[in-house]
Amino acid sequence: MKKLSWYRPWHPWVFLLPTLIGLFVFRLGPMIFALFMSFTDWNIMSRPHWVGLSNYKELFTDSAFFEILKNTLVFSMIYVSGALVIGLLLAVLVNTKVKGVRFFRAAYFTPVVTSAVAVGIVWGWILSPKYGVLNYFLEHLLHINSPSWLGDQKWALLTVAFVQTWKMVGYYMIIFLAGLQSIPKQLYEAARIDGASKSQAFWKITLPLLSPTTFFVFTIAIIDSFRNFEIIYTMTQGGPQYASTTLVYAVYLNAFVFYRMGYASAMAYVLLTIVGLLTLLNFVLKKYWVKNVY
Repeated sequence: MKKLSWYRPWHPWVFLLPTLIGLFVFRLGPMIFALFMSFTDWNIMSRPHWVGLSNYKELFTDSAFFEILKNTLVFSMIYVSGALVIGLLLAVLVNTKVKGVRFFRAAYFTPVVTSAVAVGIVWGWILSPKYGVLNYFLEHLLHINSPSWLGDQKWALLTVAFVQTWKMVGYYMIIFLAGLQSIPKQLYEAARIDGASKSQAFWKITLPLLSPTTFFVFTIAIIDSFRNFEIIYTMTQGGPQYASTTLVYAVYLNAFVFYRMGYASAMAYVLLTIVGLLTLLNFVLKKYWVKNVY
């Protein structure tokens, strides 16, 4: 093919330049700056003061940090479990050709594109101990003494984890649905001819062939579970008594409420390390349970 007379080797970089500028200015730049700040004491108003590893030492000797870390892991386990189990269940339910199934697909996906703040406010009304719909239903119709969902330390974290899972499960449903529809129908027909039941086909065909999709959902859900801010901020603001405070919300508190930017940066990098290690572990274990379909 004849080379265009106007072409120059640097031309592709012109088109890549806006993306590269955004990457370095709004992604890599802040990450590098935060790493530097994690070794300093800075309250925004004064100049950063170099303190070395003091922020990390304080972090790992603070009992409150480990309590917050436990909250984060509990939140993550609830969220990831919901993404896998409920997401797959909904995908199986809407993977049919019955009339009206498109409505249910859209209905399940609607919370994903709904503002997290709006979701938090609405669920705050539903769970209100005084005029909430849920408590009214439990107490007046079922005669069950309902707890203070957002005001009780035992229930606050579980409640916000449930709401976050409810909001995002439609996203994972769509991914699972795409995986289900990529499985050849001939395999199910052959299994039915051989006398396999629907449950046997699900365990022997669907789940093994869906393992690459499950791996993707598992990885994305783990990462997403550690980015839980809007729902917590809207519904509990980390309370009561830090019972629903997670690492992301603790970073926000230390950075923009207590103005401890260095300490918040150290906490953010600990969070980054945890997410990175969990993701790496998932990729290492991938070969033991993900089936190579193609």
